[in-house]
Amino acid sequence: MVKGMGGAMDLVASAGTKVVVTMEHSAKSCLLTNCCLFQGGKHKILDKCSLPLTGKHCVDRIITEKAVFDVDQTKGLTLIEVWEGLTPDDIKACTGTDFEASGVAVCHIFTSFTNY
Repeated sequence: MVKGMGGAMDLVASAGTKVVVTMEHSAKSCLLTNCCLFQGGKHKILDKCSLPLTGKHCVDRIITEKAVFDVDQTKGLTLIEVWEGLTPDDIKACTGTDFEASGVAVCHIFTSFTNY
């Protein structure tokens, strides 16, 4: 983890800014090939943050190597894309919070960067 001052506060505090988080879905110790079983790694997408926050309620989308979520401040997470070979149930097994999953697209290559 990098510590110290940065420009993230400027980004999340600006009105009208879309904040997209790209991250690993689970901790590196979670070696899931199909994401069907949770094998000792820690969830990284959680109900509540355990680390200091740069800003609250400012994320609009989360993109991982397994899935893409839209974030709504009132409704929570909505699963919108999964990697080929995975299902919403697979994603639920390796995610540390609940989410909605309606109209989920299965992608060979994520399109979220270009469609956002």
